[in-house]
Amino acid sequence: MTGFDRPRIEAAVAEILAAIGEDSARPGLAATPSRVADAYAEFFSGLGKDAAAELGDAVPLETDKAETILLRDIAFRSICEHHLLPFLGMAHVAYLPGEKVVGLGRIPKVVDTLAARPQLQERLTEQIADTIERGTEARGVLVVLDAAHTCVTTRGARQTASTTVTMAARGAFTDPAARAELVALIGRGIA
Repeated sequence: MTGFDRPRIEAAVAEILAAIGEDSARPGLAATPSRVADAYAEFFSGLGKDAAAELGDAVPLETDKAETILLRDIAFRSICEHHLLPFLGMAHVAYLPGEKVVGLGRIPKVVDTLAARPQLQERLTEQIADTIERGTEARGVLVVLDAAHTCVTTRGARQTASTTVTMAARGAFTDPAARAELVALIGRGIA
C-alpha cells in the first residue's frame, strides 16, 4: 500500500495509550501498537487501488436478452472516517448487462476494495454503483448497503439494533418500478 507508514502508526498508538493514562509497555499492551498497525494495513488496503481493475476483463455477452444479475448478501466492513470506527454490513449489487458481463466473484472484490479505505456509507454506495456501471457498461445498476455503525451501536446513542440503509441507482434502475422489483428480490423489506 502506498504511503502506509507502519512505524508512525505504531508510535501514534503508543501515544494514544499514554494519553488515556495507560502504560504501553505493560505486558497486555506491549504488542498493541504492532497489532493495530497490522489491522490498519488490512482496513485501509484499498487506498491507492483502482477498484475498476478488480472487475478484470468484461466478456462479451452472447445474447441480447440478458436479464438482471443480482448478488445478495456480500459481507463487507469499512472504517467510518468520522470516528475511525468500523461499520459492518451486507451489500446487494444488481446490474442489467449491456453487451458485457464480468465474473461473479469480481463484484465482491470491487466492494472490498472500495470499503478498504476511510469511508462514509453514502459515498461507498455511490462509488460501488459508479464502478460497476463504468466497468461493465451496464444498462442499469442498483446498489443497496445495510450496515451497523459502531459509532452508533457502541458510543453516543448506543442504538445496538440500528442499521443504516443506503441505495444508489443508475440507468434502467432509476425507474421506481424496476427498483422496487429488485428491492423485493433482495428480500430485506427495504423500500
